[in-house]
Order: sequence, then structure tokens, then C-alpha cells
Amino acid sequence: MMDTNRLTELETQLAFQDDVVQQLNAVVTTQQQQIEQLRHEMRILSEQFTALREKIISNGVEPPPPHY
Repeated sequence: MMDTNRLTELETQLAFQDDVVQQLNAVVTTQQQQIEQLRHEMRILSEQFTALREKIISNGVEPPPPHY
């Protein structure tokens, strides 16, 4: 009978561990999606910055000094 209790305890622990693994997987998946979104936004901002810088340089207009 002791073996049955031990087996039940191990099965219970395994079920809890499976649940934790699924929760962690969901968190990692969400974080990966957020990272991809941030990379996409960063790429867009970088392109916009480069275009703006090139426009300023091509117009011959000097940007104001940093202290303004």
C-alpha cells in the first residue's frame, strides 16, 4: 500500500510540474512575440531616423546644438 501512496504522490508532483512547464512556455512565447514586435518597431524607427538625418544633411541645414 505504501507503494501506491508513493506512486500517487509522484503522479501529483508530475502533474504540477507539467502545469508549471506549460505556464512557463506561455510566458516565453509571449515574450518572444513582444521581442519580435519591438525589433520591428526599432527597425522602423531606425529607418525613419536615417531618412530624417539624410534629409537634414541634403538640405544643408545644420541641426541645432545639443544644448538647445
